[in-house]
Amino acid sequence: MSIDVREDGQIRRPEGLAGLPERDDLVVAAARLLRTETGASRGAEIRIRKRVPAGAGLGGGSSDAATTLVALNELWGTGLSRAELARLGAQLGADVPVFVGGRAAWAEGIGDRLTPTDFPEPWYAVIYPGRAVPTTEVFADPELTRNSAPITISRFICSGGRNDCAPLVRKKYVEVGHAMDWLGRSGEARLTGTGASVFAEFEDRGQARRALEGLPAAWQGFVAKGLNRSPLLDRT
Repeated sequence: MSIDVREDGQIRRPEGLAGLPERDDLVVAAARLLRTETGASRGAEIRIRKRVPAGAGLGGGSSDAATTLVALNELWGTGLSRAELARLGAQLGADVPVFVGGRAAWAEGIGDRLTPTDFPEPWYAVIYPGRAVPTTEVFADPELTRNSAPITISRFICSGGRNDCAPLVRKKYVEVGHAMDWLGRSGEARLTGTGASVFAEFEDRGQARRALEGLPAAWQGFVAKGLNRSPLLDRT
């Protein structure tokens, strides 16, 4: 992302995800929300060169929106605290606040109650099988498990936790199931939220890269490093 301040008050996004109209982009909504809430008079020109697959369940759009809030708060001099920015972010999406905070966190509620937590920082092999999974459809499905008992942070870390959405998504979206089975040959394959991406954890980058060797041509795969602190905190 690159953001330039405009003195004419306009908020523009001349470069972004192909096929996504400027008016529907979450970064534009974030900039307008911050301006409305603070009375800022300046504008912004936001350019996005997207590498995270759209609709992959990796939080790319939410991260971009959070970066917009944090960056424009600095560039416009609106002076909001991170907590205030996170509350604004929650109006844009339940997973925006964690990106505003810039710290790995234990999330409760709808993702709005965050406890910063240090987790291990392994490498991950990530696969997007090319089939988006609409979150609203998963949450609305009557087959989704809804009565899971609460779990503590310590129990989650010890057990690795579980994703109640995974069995349903595997059943409804066969491409996701195939990707989980394929990656499961190299490690424990898990689902990102409601998907559609799947991932497995490895001790080092080399292992993660080897897990993606022979990746089917229709899928996208990459490796990523787990981080407890977002580079956004250092850039601002």
